[in-house]
Amino acid sequence: MDWLRVRAATEAVRAGGIIAYPTEAVFGLGCDPLDERAVHRLLALKRRPIHKGLILIAASFEQLSCFLQPLTLADQARLATTWPGPCTWLIPARSTTPRWLRGQHDTLAVRVTAHPLAAALCRACGHPLVSTSANLSGRPPARSALAVRRQLGQRIDYLLVGPVGGALKPTEIRELRTERLVRGA
Repeated sequence: MDWLRVRAATEAVRAGGIIAYPTEAVFGLGCDPLDERAVHRLLALKRRPIHKGLILIAASFEQLSCFLQPLTLADQARLATTWPGPCTWLIPARSTTPRWLRGQHDTLAVRVTAHPLAAALCRACGHPLVSTSANLSGRPPARSALAVRRQLGQRIDYLLVGPVGGALKPTEIRELRTERLVRGA
């Protein structure tokens, strides 16, 4: 693990920057989820409408809990069977969770990442990160640092170089209340 690069990425996030980093399947674009200006900048870069909402990744469930309504023991057990790992869950959000994260939804998309570099980044930041695929809308997601540079160039503040995980497709997304598959598998 290259801790100097993780530290540089963390400093970029703390300064309100947008970073690119490897995840389970593709490179992600991220920022501090509570930095409204950074989130809006990321949405503009991606040309992604705010109403769609965003995914947060974290190193642990504890990093996500302040954004989510309390969960039953059964819900916690269900999540524990898929985390850490490439499964994103739509979980009821607290009323205090910003609209710029939830979009038009009453849920928030969250994942405890199994990617060692992404998890180290979340631990170093001390909080979750916004995670959306590192590509412009309509273009294929980047699976390498070179692909990130080609698509996004200097529009990001830091590129954390490293290999993506072994997943070939973006993570699946499931709705916690119904277990309905929203994307994937």
